[in-house]
Amino acid sequence: MIKKMVLKKYAQLIVRSGVNLQKGQGCLIYAQVEQYEFARVVEEEAYKAGAGWVMMMWLDQPSTKLKYKNESLDTLSKVQDWEEARLQYFVDQLPARIILESADPDGLKGLDIEKMQKANASVSKITKLYRDQMENVHQWTIVAVASEKWAKKVFPNDRVSTGVEKLWEAILQSVRVSEVNNPIAEWNEHNAKLKTKYEKLNSYQFDYLHYECENGTDFKCWLIPEANWMGGGEELKNGIFFNPNMPTEEVFTSPMKGKCEGTLVATVPLSYQGNLIENFSITFENGRAVSCKAEKNQELLERMIAMDEGSAMIGELALVPDDSPISNSGILFYNTLFDENAACHVALGMGFDNVMQGYENMTKEEIKAKGINDSIIHVDFMIGSDKLNITGYTKDGEAVSIFKNGNWAI
Repeated sequence: MIKKMVLKKYAQLIVRSGVNLQKGQGCLIYAQVEQYEFARVVEEEAYKAGAGWVMMMWLDQPSTKLKYKNESLDTLSKVQDWEEARLQYFVDQLPARIILESADPDGLKGLDIEKMQKANASVSKITKLYRDQMENVHQWTIVAVASEKWAKKVFPNDRVSTGVEKLWEAILQSVRVSEVNNPIAEWNEHNAKLKTKYEKLNSYQFDYLHYECENGTDFKCWLIPEANWMGGGEELKNGIFFNPNMPTEEVFTSPMKGKCEGTLVATVPLSYQGNLIENFSITFENGRAVSCKAEKNQELLERMIAMDEGSAMIGELALVPDDSPISNSGILFYNTLFDENAACHVALGMGFDNVMQGYENMTKEEIKAKGINDSIIHVDFMIGSDKLNITGYTKDGEAVSIFKNGNWAI
């Protein structure tokens, strides 16, 4: 049984290190309704940290499924005036956002994929206008909470109660929370180690990377000269430091928009919009995904790639060693927050403005002109394994081994 004291430490970590909530700042907490107990613990910690106000944003997968089944595409595709007014309020107030992830990986299975994708694309085109205004000027963090249905997916042979206990233990270990440690201090140390690694990568100023693996991955991707590698916590334009993903083990950058070639083979199922896409690969030509294959939910993958102009292009390259805590746990979480931190991955869709040197003095259009991809989606999929090799090539043609057999070589 996970002790209340440990969960309280986790909540403190989320508020103090995750979003680094500032005194007087508002706070949004997104949580599935069945997670109300832990959500209240986080809410209490937010007030203790000096939150000016806290708003609970309750989510419910079964209700979402009913909504997609019973409402028309026209209704699902609309963003109501009151919803836009609320989004504008968030833009004006810049509250910290805490997302407590606990959804069932198969929670939306069986829905009309075409209807769901069309509705989401229409809504995202509107909501993205507000998200863009909040980018790099407010703190947010995604963390996890164990749930019965998620635990049953991860530990199908265990009793539900046992599975939930195991999932909680795995979550807490991955975010460096235990009965006896100081998790905030451990996160400070972890961020320092990731900084050492990404500074090493930045020193090479690579022109492009070449990914190779015996499973069929053979992929080249060019980088933006002015883009940095990053990792761990991030700093806003106003200097506030926060940790957007807990856990995180990656070092990442956004590559040159529309400049990649070859095939990437996924090594882990992708949980996307309440469905699992399994055993898939994507082939790129002239910087765009031109074909894909999947044993399960290929149609969903195809529609994801076709969401908008930028969804067929790469927005992120992330490096994660095979010899890392989540990978070594041997657990397949069926959740991107965890599975992306167990393996090297790439993301289709939106890139990150803040990897650009001097981004804080550039407009969105200027950043896009430099080569950062833009899209209504940002979907990570895992390509790492203990057989993956990555070579970086400098502008003068020097080849540098970055990953050898799945682990750092530099």
